[in-house]
Amino acid sequence: MGQAEIGIVPSVELERLKLDILPGAGIACRGPIRSILLISKVAPENIRVLAADAGSRTSVVLAQLILANRYAVRPRLLSRPPELTAMLEEADAAVIIGDPALRLEPASLAYFTLDLGQEWLELTGLPMVFAVWAARREYVTAELIAAFQDSCRFGRQHLEDIVRAEASRRGIPEALARHYLHNLLINELGEQEYRGLKVFLERARQLGRRG
Repeated sequence: MGQAEIGIVPSVELERLKLDILPGAGIACRGPIRSILLISKVAPENIRVLAADAGSRTSVVLAQLILANRYAVRPRLLSRPPELTAMLEEADAAVIIGDPALRLEPASLAYFTLDLGQEWLELTGLPMVFAVWAARREYVTAELIAAFQDSCRFGRQHLEDIVRAEASRRGIPEALARHYLHNLLINELGEQEYRGLKVFLERARQLGRRG
């Protein structure tokens, strides 16, 4: 711990780690994200036990905020591997993120499904920022910031290469991977994204104080 100089940092860890954000690049959405889902056997307002992968802290806090503020429930958490069937055997609902979420077809599931990016937009009117590039203060320079912004733009310009290389390998339909990368996932962050990040961190602190 403490050895990295620069890294992609989950939003919920920013204040604990006391790092400076490298502006302009990160992982965010402005509505549906499709890869961050809350899937429930019961109506959201009846969720009492929530299963989630311990490695997805930002998404877990987001789910807790959505459930508390939109559905007036504060379920007990279970830490479980990201396997939906097993999670729902022990809990009312599960948070599924990343590739496991993208491999699901929400419309075909016999469960309630919430896209947490869309839920956050409806709650706050703001984008949701899941992670940012950040560094220890002594390493943050104008040159470093420019390099990361350029790298982000380079990646956005080569999304088709990424789709062709990764979709099949990850077991995700190519059309979905293309739609996800081109239309849902935001990598260049601006003023609205940072407003959304500020609100998320404020509400996460409040949730912690109440918990």
